[in-house]
Amino acid sequence: MVKYIIDAHSHLWLKQDTTVDGQQICQLESNRSRSLFFGEERQMLPPFMIDGKNSAEVFLSNMDYAQVGAAVVVQEVIDGNQNDYLITVQQQYPDRFFCMGLAWNLDEAKVVCEAGLKGIAFPGHRMHAPLQTLMPIFKMMEEKGMVLSMCLGEDEKQIAEMAEVIQECPRLKVAIGHFGMVTTPAFKSQVMLARCGENVMVESGGITWLYNSEFYPYPSAVRSIKEAADWVGMDRLMWGSDYPRTITAITYKMSYDFIVKTKELSEQDKAKFLGENAIQFYGFKHLPELPYIKNMSE
Repeated sequence: MVKYIIDAHSHLWLKQDTTVDGQQICQLESNRSRSLFFGEERQMLPPFMIDGKNSAEVFLSNMDYAQVGAAVVVQEVIDGNQNDYLITVQQQYPDRFFCMGLAWNLDEAKVVCEAGLKGIAFPGHRMHAPLQTLMPIFKMMEEKGMVLSMCLGEDEKQIAEMAEVIQECPRLKVAIGHFGMVTTPAFKSQVMLARCGENVMVESGGITWLYNSEFYPYPSAVRSIKEAADWVGMDRLMWGSDYPRTITAITYKMSYDFIVKTKELSEQDKAKFLGENAIQFYGFKHLPELPYIKNMSE
């Protein structure tokens, strides 16, 4: 039976306004949940979030309703640097959030660490330089006991670079994001990185986005989770939602209850994947008891 549910991949921001590769990403209007994204209009937030704020308080409301005890907050360059906001979130809700900073050099990484953020997230799939250029940061993170969140592209060269980082920093906790880009040829190579070191995990943030064309209840996603478990063991896998982008198509609870309801996984494997592994990996404590609240429509 699943006792605790932990979200290993989510996002928060107060304002989305940045430039990536020379293209602007920002909220279109002050009272709309849509954004300009690389020249296209995109539904970045659920339509009821009209102020453009993807706040911790709204997320906590979703988490409480869905009985999610805690969440790991990573960062993506398309959202802009949210370090200042996440420092505040970490201080206000230390038992509910594990917040990660964004840093591109050692000085920035030291500031993130000293501010109390518990890890650093790297959108590696948007990087042009080799991962080895970040090795001083990885070494510092290993020394300070921080967690590295790394999302990789499909380039086998980058996967090989990540394997080298893991070998160079054997005590560094590493979470590979987006479930190894499960719907691409990079899937197995990324998941197999969990065999490169005893502190490497793979989290499923964005799996419902990657299987969006199939949609709920995502039978191929379940099969991919089983396949990854065959390769590296269920102990190395964690659930993640990629909130809030994924809940423009589904509810927050739907992003995990297809796993709860499937008959393809044992109850023990569901408990590990949905919470137990993340509790051990991130060190969550003092998790709240969140009773089921009956819907008006029931």
